[in-house]
Amino acid sequence: MIAIRKYAAIDIGSNAMRLLITNIVEQEGKEPQFNKSSLIRVPIRLGQDSFTTGIISQENALRMVDAMEAFRLLMKVYKVERYKACATSAMRDSLNGPDVVKLIKEKTSIDIEIIDGKTEAMIIASSDLHSFITADKTYLYVDVGGGSTEFSLFSEGKMIASKSFRNGTVRLLNDRVPDETWNAIEEWVRTQCEPYDDIILVGSGGNINKLFKLSGKLPDQPLSYLYLNAQYQYLSSLTYEQRVAELALNTDRADVIIPATKIYLNAMKWSGARKIYVPKIGLSDGIVKAMYHQKIESITF
Repeated sequence: MIAIRKYAAIDIGSNAMRLLITNIVEQEGKEPQFNKSSLIRVPIRLGQDSFTTGIISQENALRMVDAMEAFRLLMKVYKVERYKACATSAMRDSLNGPDVVKLIKEKTSIDIEIIDGKTEAMIIASSDLHSFITADKTYLYVDVGGGSTEFSLFSEGKMIASKSFRNGTVRLLNDRVPDETWNAIEEWVRTQCEPYDDIILVGSGGNINKLFKLSGKLPDQPLSYLYLNAQYQYLSSLTYEQRVAELALNTDRADVIIPATKIYLNAMKWSGARKIYVPKIGLSDGIVKAMYHQKIESITF
């Protein structure tokens, strides 16, 4: 006999909002299976507001209300049992973030928690990351978002260090990342990675997923530093319109993919990694796992 439970994760990022609905298959004597049932992405760029004016605009606040109402109805249709909604960098940096959370609660009954960078990194580490990490290798996990980038170092199958930096794609587009932040990231990566040899990068985020898809590689094959650098040069040589028309990139992906690639390239250079694996995991996957294993509180839907 098996039991199927339905959990939902809502990830409110700086470049987009996502709803992930997952079927959790429980079978006696076996590890639970987490099967993605549906993933919906809504391109609301909250970071454009938060990182430039310091507040979420009324227009985007109302768009968020509409999106969350749509998410609520989808969770109802899918018969979701429990959910968790997490907001990250853009919402925690906006002065009216708590007011927007309150508005959404009043209009849609959806509870949102604004989480800090440390909690974000912990949730991401709760994802399927462990299945890609072996005890005989050292990995630097890099999750690039619109407002922040989370770094986690793993060795002998255990997390050694983790840190979140206020450096993301939307911040970079708006020239909101000072040199001091880049210097701090370089110092942290070099210091943490120095005792280890042959470090392997593991990347997550929509932009590295897209770069991997463009490569045509099989899921278990890595991207090389040379390939990533060549893609960076190629993408930079194209106009925004060319990236949309010729590469079929989404309009909200065609601009942020270049600064994202820059972050991954720097992480590889500073850590000494020559290849990067892309397992297609992220915050929403981690939210589901963390809920199920009771590492974070969830809400009955």
